[in-house]
Amino acid sequence: MEQYNVTGMSCAACSAAVEKAVNKVDGVSACSVSLLTNSMSVEGTADSAAVINAVQAAGYGASLKGAAKESAPADSLADRETPVLKRRLIASAGFLAVLMYFSMGHMAGLPLPPFFDGNCIAQALVQLLLAAAVMVINKKFFVNGFKGLIHGAPNMDTLVALGSAASFVWSTYALFMMTDEQLKGDTALVSSYMHELYFESAAMILTLITIGKMLEARSKGKTTDAIKGLMRLAPQTAVVVRGDKETEIPAEDVQKGDIFVVRPGESIPVDGEVIEGETAVDESALTGESIPVDKTVGSTVSAATINSSGYIKCRASRVGEDTTLALIIKTVSEAAAEKAPIAKLADRVSGVFVPTVITIALLTAIIWLILGKEFSFALARGISVLVISCPCALGLATPVAIMVGSGIGAKNGILFKTAAALEEAGKTEIIALDKTGTITEGKPQVTDIIPADGFDETALLSLAAALEEKSEHPLAKAVTEYTKDIKKDIKFEEVTDFKALPGNGLTAKQGGNTLLGGSLKFIGEKAKINENMRKKAETLSEEGKTPLLFMRDDKLAGIIAVADTIKPDAPEAIVQLKNMGVKVVMLTGDNERTAKAIGAFAGVDEVIAGVLPNGKEEVIKRLKKQGKTAMVGDGINDAPALTRADIGIAVGAGTDTAMDAADIVLMKSRMLDVPAAIRLSRAALANIKQNLFWAFFYNAVGIPLAAGAFIALFGWKLNPMFGAAAMSLSSFCVVSNALRLNLINIYDSKKDKKIKPEKQKEEKQMTKTMKIEGMMCGHCEARVKKVLEALPQVDEAAVSHENGTAVLTLNADIDNEMLKKTVEEQDYTVVSVE
Repeated sequence: MEQYNVTGMSCAACSAAVEKAVNKVDGVSACSVSLLTNSMSVEGTADSAAVINAVQAAGYGASLKGAAKESAPADSLADRETPVLKRRLIASAGFLAVLMYFSMGHMAGLPLPPFFDGNCIAQALVQLLLAAAVMVINKKFFVNGFKGLIHGAPNMDTLVALGSAASFVWSTYALFMMTDEQLKGDTALVSSYMHELYFESAAMILTLITIGKMLEARSKGKTTDAIKGLMRLAPQTAVVVRGDKETEIPAEDVQKGDIFVVRPGESIPVDGEVIEGETAVDESALTGESIPVDKTVGSTVSAATINSSGYIKCRASRVGEDTTLALIIKTVSEAAAEKAPIAKLADRVSGVFVPTVITIALLTAIIWLILGKEFSFALARGISVLVISCPCALGLATPVAIMVGSGIGAKNGILFKTAAALEEAGKTEIIALDKTGTITEGKPQVTDIIPADGFDETALLSLAAALEEKSEHPLAKAVTEYTKDIKKDIKFEEVTDFKALPGNGLTAKQGGNTLLGGSLKFIGEKAKINENMRKKAETLSEEGKTPLLFMRDDKLAGIIAVADTIKPDAPEAIVQLKNMGVKVVMLTGDNERTAKAIGAFAGVDEVIAGVLPNGKEEVIKRLKKQGKTAMVGDGINDAPALTRADIGIAVGAGTDTAMDAADIVLMKSRMLDVPAAIRLSRAALANIKQNLFWAFFYNAVGIPLAAGAFIALFGWKLNPMFGAAAMSLSSFCVVSNALRLNLINIYDSKKDKKIKPEKQKEEKQMTKTMKIEGMMCGHCEARVKKVLEALPQVDEAAVSHENGTAVLTLNADIDNEMLKKTVEEQDYTVVSVE
């Protein structure tokens, strides 16, 4: 995808014309133009020169983004429009004030200079000159408007230019008629022509539209405040190590692999890895998390975060446009440049809006003339139609809300990678959560310490630490880290003759003693375990924990339970999701007993255990049949499911593969950000709908009112100047409404409402889990899967030879004996069917 800057656009009709022109270029597969950011995204194989030529042929300007280096990072979003419009407005208002004095002031009793008293032609000439001055000041409306008309793509400027020009031309005609009557000596008729002058309308229309454009530009500038704030965070300099010296260089000159140093209070210039020192880093700029994060050797650091305390030395890993900050900025910018699906209706309307309005204005004038009204009355109605119609409101309704919503998400560490993701996330009906690293910490930790008779806690930990220290198993690491970090007073004698017994446990010598550690089954074969300790081990297993038993010689020392603990905010996040009407499903490759224990504690609606990576994708396919499904995961094995889901959500602490496959990235890796993302999406979608309603309602009511449709019923007649005022405020109202999104608290669950499922299936799909012995490899899995899915009642069978399970998704009930017989005919043993 290539990004372009587009110049000369003033309304939705302009963006529609640019899209239409570029889509005709050979090799362009998709084109999206953003009126808000004056940018364009083009997909396909088309040459950039051909794309730029197509835009220029349509009457606009275009250039490749990045073709010219900006003087400052935030320059691309700087508000250059408001200062220009402000100068135009001040100049226009000055001339307009004098014009209004000459055209209407004397009617209100204000005295005119003696030369003009009773000199109607002189008054008209002054009005012509003043109106012409305002038109020259605002010549951009006429240049852009008539250029669009010539290229067959009229826009908002065309409507304004036609309205103002029509007023001016008719008034000039009336002035010439006044001179003719003056020559004939008919002073009464000369005076009556003063009522046919609309010079003040020609100038007032331009001035009022300029006010609206300035207000709109200022509001549009505020919609990009979040991304401009991120851009300003980018550090300008870095201190790198060159030989034995520290040298300060521009941050953009840091190369991958360079060593840089950061002192307390300084910003980290690029992404890197700590190679020396310890500190705490304030990462709130990127993640919104206010609590500093501890960093030690091996920890990663990100550009634009603040070193709060210690001196650190780091090796650069990502520089320039590859840093986390740069990727966030790019993601938000691209999301704002894209069109959300809901914008399609507005786009279709915008494409034909201006020609339709011009046609309506002509028909309005003709109909009033046919009805016998004077030409000035018919002209006023036609001009009112032109100047009250506002395609801008339609064009801005969606992108301003998308930009504000994306910015709010970025400030809170929630990245929506596309506009569609921001719109669709709020419609989620089912959310599938990966267990490890998403619901849980993804890192085993010691949870229980139960010494046996004759041992205390310290003695048990000392024995376990000595034995587990030489093991590389994740459970062993949990024990050794616990004894080092939590119980620093634990001392032990180093072991010898260490052996790992795969699938069973560990053994070693310590002095004259033999140490053993392992599962209940393994230790139970080596030592007598009393009923009380056996029950405690079984209870821990039922709770989803892994009990590690330790013994010295022939005597049991105790039990240390290890488990992948649930994230502190996971249960609350799941409660919030359920309160929002979202069904919560947990997916895991764990055995069913462990999975159900964790699922019950977390509070999910459904647990699907024994699922392999490809099985997760199959589960997502099934869930999508029930309703719009989101998948939350963090690992490489979650990538297929993230891609398959309607909305893929990756936790930021996960892998790059998962983040690339996802539609939404949670930078803080917090579970509470999942309901927050859905909450923000719902708020943004509601705001878009409000904006579109206002834009359509305004035009649907305003155009008939301007045309005089209500004169016969209520006597309502719209002056062209009031029509221009309404047009100038309509876009401002739409943008201001979008800015209200900044006021929402995306973590406040008090106002959550349950959505009504759009396509939730009424039928309940049943599941059964079979325990199967004898499966040894992937071929066994495929064999069992094939025979089970051949049964008409079985929609899907997720088979795992490692866990010895087959999780069946049924469309109808089936006898357990039938299932057992089907599998055992393949020479496998079915232990149970649940």
